Amino acid sequence: MKVLKDILYKVAIESVTGSTEIAIHKIDFDSRKIETNDVFVAIRGSLSDGHDYISKAIQLGAIAIICDTLPEILEKGITYIQVKDTNSALAFMAANYFGNPSEKLKLVGVTGTNGKTTIASLLFQLFENAGFKVGLLSTVKIMVDKTEYKATHTTPDSITINHYLNEMIEAGVTHCFMEVSSHGIHQKRTEALHFVGGIFTNLSHDHLDYHPTFAEYRDVKKSFFDSLPKTAFALSNIDDKNGAVMMQNTVARKRTYALKTYADFKAIILESQMSGLLLKVNDNEIWVKLIGTFNAYNVLAIYGTAIELGMESLEALRLLSDLESVSGRFQYVVSESNITAIVDYAHTPDALENVLKTIEDVRTNNEQLITVVGCGGNRDTTKRPIMAKIATDLSDKAILTSDNPRNENPETILDEMEVGVEPQNYKKMLRITDRKQAIKTACQLAQPNDIILIAGKGHETYQEVNGVRHHFDDMETVKEILEQLGK
Repeated sequence: MKVLKDILYKVAIESVTGSTEIAIHKIDFDSRKIETNDVFVAIRGSLSDGHDYISKAIQLGAIAIICDTLPEILEKGITYIQVKDTNSALAFMAANYFGNPSEKLKLVGVTGTNGKTTIASLLFQLFENAGFKVGLLSTVKIMVDKTEYKATHTTPDSITINHYLNEMIEAGVTHCFMEVSSHGIHQKRTEALHFVGGIFTNLSHDHLDYHPTFAEYRDVKKSFFDSLPKTAFALSNIDDKNGAVMMQNTVARKRTYALKTYADFKAIILESQMSGLLLKVNDNEIWVKLIGTFNAYNVLAIYGTAIELGMESLEALRLLSDLESVSGRFQYVVSESNITAIVDYAHTPDALENVLKTIEDVRTNNEQLITVVGCGGNRDTTKRPIMAKIATDLSDKAILTSDNPRNENPETILDEMEVGVEPQNYKKMLRITDRKQAIKTACQLAQPNDIILIAGKGHETYQEVNGVRHHFDDMETVKEILEQLGK
C-alpha cells in the first residue's frame, strides 16, 4: 500500500481538505474502475469531464479525490486535493506511485508528424540486436523485452506509461524508445518522465482537428524539447524548416541530422532501389534494407541516437545494415505475376507524397502505379482534398475509398476528398467506398510489373465503421485477392 502524501510529490497543490496520511490502493481517472481505497483523478477530456463523476467514484470506494474545482458538497471522510492542473497531477502521481521508473533506464522520446513509429521500432530492433534488454512504447505495439502487449494510443495515458516502464525495470530493461505525440505532450502525459534524449523527425499537416492552428501544433512539439534536462540530447532533422525551431530554447545537448545541409550526422544517397538504399553516412558507406529518401532520414536519426547513447560508430553501422522494415511502413509483397503491392501507414499529405515520390524514384515508368487511399472520419477534415490531389497527381490511377470512417458518413468523406482532384485527373480517379472492393479493383486493374500502393492504415488490423471495429488488414487482404485472381 502507498501513502497519499508520498505520491503527491511535485504536484502543484492549491488546497487540501482532509488527511494525506492515508493508505491508498491505486490511482485511476476512469470512475468505472474505482475500487475501495482508490484515488480518483478528475480529468477534463474532450468527450467528458471527470468532475461529473466524483460522486460515482466515491460510491465505488474512492478515498481521495484530485480535482481542479472542488465539488459544492464535500463528503465526510474523503480527502479532497485541489490542484492547478489534473493532467499534470496525474502524470506526477503515476510516476511517484510506480517509483519513477523512467529515472532507472535510458528513455528516448521520438516526436514529429511522420517517422515516429519507424524510428522508435528500429531503435528497439537495433539495441536488441546489440544485446541489450529493450522496451518500446509505440503506435504498433508495446514491448517489454521479449513480451509484446497491444497498443491503444500513440502515447498512452500517464498510468499506463509508468506501469509498463515499471514492468521494464522489473524485466531488467536498460533502454526504452517511445513515440511522443502532440496529444500526449498537450495532455501532460509525458510531463513527469525523465528523458535522456529526444528526436525530432519533421512537421507537416496533421491533427488540426485537435490543435486549432499549425503554430500551436508546432509549439506543442517544441515544448517537449524545451523540457529536456541538460543531461539529455536533442537530435533534430535540420532539413525540416521547423528543425531549428525545436532547438531554440532547449538546454539539452543539441545534435542535428540532414541529407541536404551540414549536420552532425549527414548522409548522401548513392543508390535507391526497391531492395534498399546505399548510403554514405558521414564517411562510411552502408547498405540498408529500407526504401526511399524518408527512410534515409530515419536511418540518420537512428544512427545519431545510437552514437549519443554511447555506441561505437562502426558497431552502429553494422547493426543498421541488418534492420528489417516495420510492419505497415512501406511493407511490400511481390505476386507470382510480378505485381508489387505496397502497404503504408501514410495518412498525412506529407507522408503520402513521400511514399509516392519514393515509388517514383525506384520504378522504371514502364509500369502503372495504382494508389488506393482514404481519410479517417472524425479527424482533420482540411487534409482530405490535399490527400486526393496528391494521390491523383502522382499516380496513374487513384481509387478513393474508406479508411476508418468511425462515426462519419463515408460518402461525405469521399465528397470532401474529391474536391481536391484537378479536372485533368478525373479520368484516372475511381471512387469505391468499400475498402475491400477498392483493393480488389486495384488488383483487377493491375497488369504484370505494375505497382499497387494501399495507403492510410498500414499496420492496423481493423476498420472502424459506425464506431465499431471490424477485422481488416490491408496486407492480408491484398495477398488474398491477388492469389484468388491468380496474379
